[in-house]
Amino acid sequence: MNIKKVAIIGAGPAGLATARALKTLGIPFVVYEKHANVGGIWDTTNPGSPMYNSAHFISSRDMSGHLAYPMPSDYPDYPSNGQILAYIKDFALHYDLLSSIHFNTEITDISFSDDVWAVKGKDLDGKPFNDQSSWLVCASGTNWHKSQPSLKGQEKFDGELMHSVDYHDSASLSGQRVLVVGAGNSGVDIACDAAFSAKEAYISMRRGYHFVPKHLFGMPSDVFGSQSDWMPTKLQQLVFGGMLRMLNGDLRRLGLQKPDHKVLSSHPILNTQLLHYLQHGDIKAMPDIQRLEGNTVHFVDRRSVEVDKIIMATGYQWKVPYLADQFFEWKGGRPQTFMKIFNSDHPSLFVNGFVETNGGAYKLFDDMAYLIAKTIETQIQDSKKAALIQRYIEGQEPDLGGQVNYVKSDRHIGYTNSNAYQKALKAMRRTFDWPDLDESFYKAATSNKTAQTNQPAVTASS
Repeated sequence: MNIKKVAIIGAGPAGLATARALKTLGIPFVVYEKHANVGGIWDTTNPGSPMYNSAHFISSRDMSGHLAYPMPSDYPDYPSNGQILAYIKDFALHYDLLSSIHFNTEITDISFSDDVWAVKGKDLDGKPFNDQSSWLVCASGTNWHKSQPSLKGQEKFDGELMHSVDYHDSASLSGQRVLVVGAGNSGVDIACDAAFSAKEAYISMRRGYHFVPKHLFGMPSDVFGSQSDWMPTKLQQLVFGGMLRMLNGDLRRLGLQKPDHKVLSSHPILNTQLLHYLQHGDIKAMPDIQRLEGNTVHFVDRRSVEVDKIIMATGYQWKVPYLADQFFEWKGGRPQTFMKIFNSDHPSLFVNGFVETNGGAYKLFDDMAYLIAKTIETQIQDSKKAALIQRYIEGQEPDLGGQVNYVKSDRHIGYTNSNAYQKALKAMRRTFDWPDLDESFYKAATSNKTAQTNQPAVTASS
């Protein structure tokens, strides 16, 4: 069957980056999006979005925009969630991608047979449809399915126990005693909301963390950090570790644990506002929870506090709910793919956006999209070269961690160091004589308004 069309699942930043790359090369595609608009988690009206009103980007404006489409210069250093959503919408409009997106279309099941991906789903009214594609790109995102470990005695807790995915507005904390569990970037943000809005505020952490200021020497921290890319990792850890100790002092004075890992060896926590509130007594740091009873939370150090609400900022499970688990090997709750993109068992199956990194993500999505598009183009045009690509992705994966000894946790299994990843992507491009990705590649995209023609229509079925 000669379908020659790519199905992209999700119209968030990764899906749109993939659509732009395919459009630039004139490869037909269709995007399926369960919501009524683009933006993924950044659209607070999107059911299941974990976005909260105070959320801002943790990478800076100038390091975060898509290649050839920077964020507006009048955006602040760290744009708000509303500004990010506006930027994503403008990106889709600028590259004329909206006409290729099926909105309000939830994909429920995808199967593979005879080199064809059979896509099944339903619209807002529950009306089913079927479609078929030759290639599949999973770009549906990672922050939709909550990971919420059970707490001992939670069935005896008289207050409200919720996951951070359901937290959206600091007004919901007013007059309450609030405990936030977890010290990822969302957890510390929500804890700061509680410090400002709640009657009492606490944060529970299992371990100590390094807290990176959002600005160093008058510039965003990632901009400052990019100027030290020439340093070996161990030297970076020595320099930045000493700098943070000088800036923040011994965090144990604030009730926080001493970090059990070197700086740069875990996902960065870009927040010093939490330290501000701890220093002023507006929030209190607590260790791991031992058990719950009534409204009382007992901690492992034998202290206890009375709270009305517990917010579990304990992360997300990565899922590809429309594909059977057998399509990927799973490790630590993460789908295992070559260079976070390729599936060695299914050459026509790709992922984009299923990556956790220490740098700005959108340009990485662009890089991933470029390799996806070039691989598909090669499969269409040159079967011998496509076979070489297949042998490449069946080989040994390059080091994507940058020789960093990351924290031993599920989150950091396969954690991607941005600089190491860029080098690996560049090496693959050069192996197959593909030009390095730069802005000139996408200049054609804005004028390629007719690339999406004669695509097979979605066929409805009852």
